Amino acid sequence: MNATKTAMLIAAMTALFMGVGFLLGGGRGMGIAFVMAAAMNLFSYWNADKMVLRMHGAREVDARTAPEYYRIVEELTARAGLPIPRVYLMENDQPNAFATGRNPENAAVAATTGLLRRLSREEIAGVMAHELAHVQNRDTLIMTVTATLAGAISMLGNFAFFLGGNRENNNPLGFIGVLVAMLVAPFAAMIVQMAISRTREYSADRRGAEISGNPMALASALAKIANAAGRSVNMPAERNPATAHMFIINPLNGQRMDGLFSTHPDTQNRIDALVAIAGEMGQGRFSAPSPTPAAVRQGPWSGNAKPRKGPWG
Repeated sequence: MNATKTAMLIAAMTALFMGVGFLLGGGRGMGIAFVMAAAMNLFSYWNADKMVLRMHGAREVDARTAPEYYRIVEELTARAGLPIPRVYLMENDQPNAFATGRNPENAAVAATTGLLRRLSREEIAGVMAHELAHVQNRDTLIMTVTATLAGAISMLGNFAFFLGGNRENNNPLGFIGVLVAMLVAPFAAMIVQMAISRTREYSADRRGAEISGNPMALASALAKIANAAGRSVNMPAERNPATAHMFIINPLNGQRMDGLFSTHPDTQNRIDALVAIAGEMGQGRFSAPSPTPAAVRQGPWSGNAKPRKGPWG
């Protein structure tokens, strides 16, 4: 099913790319856009994961360079019945993580140094289980390819600004066509991103809770990440906003509402769903942690004590 959805998405993005090309250069522009889109689709399938990891300055680590982090991923992949993915670390104070790759055999997971510093081991395991759920559900191909193509469409819309003053660019709609390309193309690309990511996060939360066996650890992690993300700036994500939908929590500063312009479901809604899952798993009755500073200071197991530090200090 995901393969069909991926094909449909690529076709829709290609059509959008061609439409922008027509607005900018008529039939010739549309033909050029089609060739570019075909080349980009092929390149994205094989290389989009490497591009996204490079955008965020991720470096590969292993059992020697990041033993605790790598061991967590190794244990979770064994529980999920998955091949061990490549494991990456991003030097970034904002706690966050994402998964990428065209299939489970060629997958990668990446976490920020902020995530490893701020979360407990159980919470880190919950986050990485969520990312492995994306791998197992084969979400990563469609998410990664979309990030690449959406970024390219946004760039094409921005190029329209520079073409606006050229009277000989064969633009059939003149300045109006350029204006449409500048405004509609990035917006349409953003709509596609929202369409593919919101329901997938709930599904990955559920499967991640099953893999880790601790839905409340993931709930607590989401509260902490959401609070920190709203107070810190992730510069690589700000420079590459088309990749925002790949992260477990929206990395773009100030994006908090569960509305049209959010790439993720509301964090509290996700936490409430995880509390319900904990009940289904027979883990007793829980109160949902809230993505507020209070939730960051106090975890769901610690009573009035501070949450214990993760294995990285």
